[in-house]
Amino acid sequence: MNFKSTTVFSLLIFSIVIGTANLAIAQAPKYSNEYLQIGVGARALGMSNASVANVSDVTSGYWNPAGLVNVRSLASVGLMHSEYFAGIAKYDYLGVAHALNPNTSIGLSVIRFGVDNIPNTTELIDNNGNLNYDRITKFSAADYGFILTYSRKTKIEGLRYGANVKIVYRKVGSFASAIGFGLDFGVQYDRKGWKFGLMARDVTSTFNAWNYNLDERTKEVFTQTGNVIPTNSLEITLPRFILGVGKKINIYKKFSVYPELNLEFTTDGMRNVAIKGDPISIDPKLGVEFAYSNIVFIRGGVGNYQTYTDDLGKKISTVQPNIGAGFRIKTFYVDYAFTNIGNVSVVQFSHVFSLKFDINKKTAVAQ
Repeated sequence: MNFKSTTVFSLLIFSIVIGTANLAIAQAPKYSNEYLQIGVGARALGMSNASVANVSDVTSGYWNPAGLVNVRSLASVGLMHSEYFAGIAKYDYLGVAHALNPNTSIGLSVIRFGVDNIPNTTELIDNNGNLNYDRITKFSAADYGFILTYSRKTKIEGLRYGANVKIVYRKVGSFASAIGFGLDFGVQYDRKGWKFGLMARDVTSTFNAWNYNLDERTKEVFTQTGNVIPTNSLEITLPRFILGVGKKINIYKKFSVYPELNLEFTTDGMRNVAIKGDPISIDPKLGVEFAYSNIVFIRGGVGNYQTYTDDLGKKISTVQPNIGAGFRIKTFYVDYAFTNIGNVSVVQFSHVFSLKFDINKKTAVAQ
């Protein structure tokens, strides 16, 4: 990688952080903490994230905390790894859930989305104007999410609720870091075979406090390259609400199908989604899972409806298809999804694998 490309690549990472974090409190940005919207678990990703009403395993800590109470294990563990942008960015998830009693469960979810080994070329040229490649160092830009979950059944049959406490930590080498806090709340209700769900993410808004630590040399490089020198600031993630409904249908002997529709309401202004509005936009997601004897699963879904203008000025509408599969051996699940995290016109499809297993499982809960 030559001097020009390494410099551009390094400054690109800085610019991404600056563009989202250096905003005033009254200017809550779109797409704040978007790495927490990617999703966890290949089952849900294969169904285009349509999972709010039916989720009932360790990944409930992410999708809807109300579903975590269906975990009936001493410990239930979920793992996922995926890579994006030709392997440059890595996304990892670890979830653990524990049943305190028949009516209460708790859990912890940890998410990391990061780019490692980024060249730092701000010291490439020494004080005498000479290029010295030994002065190039490397750093990581990583975002972390820690989600603590509490879930409980109510005295009303089929009704359960849950809440999350989220701690957000974002770090760009030694140059910048942010810490934030937020709350989620979720409800699920089962009636006559129907499943209903509501997930309120960042219900009180999530606040990230950014702190920058730039030395004079780095500030000089920013000035010379036309970049804004950032200042300590507060970033706000506004609430979003997801409604879900689905029903499992037995189609033939041990074969069943479960379709689910989710409607995601964002409150941070007009977005490029199916139903545009200001400040509220609505993004529908539809997923379906075919199962044989609750052992073999085939999944699919559509979502991420967008419109864009091509090079000829023609408006084009797109929708993103997702597919997936999985199988179960007793309490051990292996799931796969083929999915995209970005704009449909800019393909960033990735293979996603996830594992789930239970330790000392007490009673089985069907997905």
